[in-house]
Amino acid sequence: MDHEPLTYAASGVDPEVAERAVRGFAGAVATTHDERVLGGIGGFGGMFRAQFQDMESPVLVSSIDGVGTKTAVAAMAGDFSQLGYDIVNHCVNDILCQGAQPLFFLDYFGCSRLDPVVIDQVVSSAAAACRDAGCALLGGETAEMPGVYVDGEIDVVGAIVGVVESARRLPRTDPRSGDKLIGIASDGLHTNGYTLARQALFSVAGHSISDQLEGMEGTLGQELLKPHRTYLSSVWPLLAQESVLAAAHITGGGIAGNLVRVIPSNLQAVVETMTWNPPTIFQHIQRDGGIESAEMFRTFNMGIGMILVVDQDAAGEIVQALNESGEHAAEIGQLRNGPHDVQLV
Repeated sequence: MDHEPLTYAASGVDPEVAERAVRGFAGAVATTHDERVLGGIGGFGGMFRAQFQDMESPVLVSSIDGVGTKTAVAAMAGDFSQLGYDIVNHCVNDILCQGAQPLFFLDYFGCSRLDPVVIDQVVSSAAAACRDAGCALLGGETAEMPGVYVDGEIDVVGAIVGVVESARRLPRTDPRSGDKLIGIASDGLHTNGYTLARQALFSVAGHSISDQLEGMEGTLGQELLKPHRTYLSSVWPLLAQESVLAAAHITGGGIAGNLVRVIPSNLQAVVETMTWNPPTIFQHIQRDGGIESAEMFRTFNMGIGMILVVDQDAAGEIVQALNESGEHAAEIGQLRNGPHDVQLV
């Protein structure tokens, strides 16, 4: 039977669209490069000149994560402009918990059919976040895979590499009973728990992305798409102090699931949940979904984006420094002798 010759584009993947998309965001990516980046855009691998003359024993720290189903909310709202901030800031916070400052970042963008406008929004916002963090957007991958991804939705993943002087790595080995926990506020869900949130708000409660719920300034879509905060500028200056003993980025698994990773095996963390008020969005999710409090705290950050473990004698000074830097921080608990776990009281 006669038929037209089969092409990649006819199968659902158009290389010319991908090439146009890369040309579209190449300028934004280039703005994150300095003399440490070699070769520019387009090589088979990104090259970064390592310059650690001021460090006696530099340690590279890496992390990889994804935005998860927050991308589905972005698709509902038709707004992908914050997802780049989400993935970069998430990864920056992860390596900050080990005392590292970022060097370079790599991104992955997956979809069923490539939309140059969407990928430009994602990569350009990632470039802006990289500039804010002082790291290079060194490379990335764009994957158009019809039949694997759902039409109209995307997947966003990122990997970061940073560096820390070995002697300044976190967590330190000397937290003790009585040391304090300082909570730093989040801007909402950040990048975790969206599958449960979407089920509660849209499937169960029947809300629209454009609804304005009680107690919220903007629409539901605007609230859910608030970008993941980065704590680099406020926390990094404090890490030179030996009184900062550990840091936990509160992501999937909530406060208990993340804080337990950075405390010694002979200590228990006690978090006093009445010391802060979670953002209103969490109240709507819990009420609309009929979700138990334990499940909320197991799934969401509940308004705390990062927790610092600090020397008990320096807690007041560190809270003051964080608040003066623009954060909303408060003492939310302490360490005590006991089983290696986190108690929410």
